[in-house]
Parts: sequence; C-alpha cells; structure tokens
Amino acid sequence: MTVPKSGPIRPTTDRVREAIFSILAPVTARPFRGLDLNAGTGALGIEALSRNADWMDFVEQEPRYCAIIKQNLKKVGFSHKAHVYCCSTAKAMTFLKDKYDIVFMDPPYSDSSINQVAEQLAGSGIVDKETVLVISHASRVPLQDSYNGMPRVKEKKYGDTCISIYQKHNPGKGG
Repeated sequence: MTVPKSGPIRPTTDRVREAIFSILAPVTARPFRGLDLNAGTGALGIEALSRNADWMDFVEQEPRYCAIIKQNLKKVGFSHKAHVYCCSTAKAMTFLKDKYDIVFMDPPYSDSSINQVAEQLAGSGIVDKETVLVISHASRVPLQDSYNGMPRVKEKKYGDTCISIYQKHNPGKGG
C-alpha cells in the first residue's frame, strides 16, 4: 500500500490492526458494510474489505490522502466495493444515510473534537443497535464510557495507541 512519506498521518500499525480485527471476528464472519472516518491511507477500511466487507465508505478531508486511498483501492482490486468522500467527518455526517455494521474512527491524536464527534455519530441514523464503533485514540486521552446510549464494551492499549470499542447491543458474549 502507498503511504505518504511525510505529514501528520499516523497509519495504524499491523499489530493494532490485527488486534482490532481479532476483536471484530464475530461481526466480520458475515458480509458487512463499513465506514472508515479519518481514513488516512485507508488501511483499516481496506483491511475490512479483505475480511468480508461487501462495501466500505471512506471519509478523509485531506485531498492528497483521498488520492492515496483511491490508488490503494485500485492496487488491491477493491475500487468497485468502496467510495471515497473527500470531506470532513462533520460534513460527511450531514449526508451519509446508510446504516453501517462497523464504523472505524481514527482521528489525529491532536484532534480535540473526538468526544463530540463520537457523541454525534452514536446518535446518528447511520448507527443502529448492532453497529460496532471502533475508535483509535491516544492512550493519554481517555474517552467517555458511553456515547449517546452506546456503551464501551472493550478497551485495549498498545503503547501510545488505545482502541475503544462501543456497541449499543452486544449479541456476543464477553464483549
């Protein structure tokens, strides 16, 4: 995959990506629809496509990263199963209407709006009772235990990265 040589992007490490998809195994065992917010190079969404996603929407506001996502999708043969929206997450929230099974949110660690965006997202029409919200954030920045009736069901730390998983209804055991 193509990744930029410089800039503020912080691609999710292989170790963290593997851990995320291990946690999500019950959801990814069947075809699912996903959303990758703050997509960067699209690594999480592309991994999801390789693990049974039948559709992924990518949202990234930086035009050069949008081009990289499109290039990466073409390179791995998933262009026909995805759409890239080159806009802010806030703007995307005004027009996205489909329900998603998994939503990845991986904002820059310096993004102070993470709690407001998670609250807005959890209360939006694109999230239903079985949607899983996966938020990657700095370990030093704790998130709320719940957003808009969507409780955290799991949290794992990997060095400076923390993965918080939220779900309104957890059909599996052990969260």
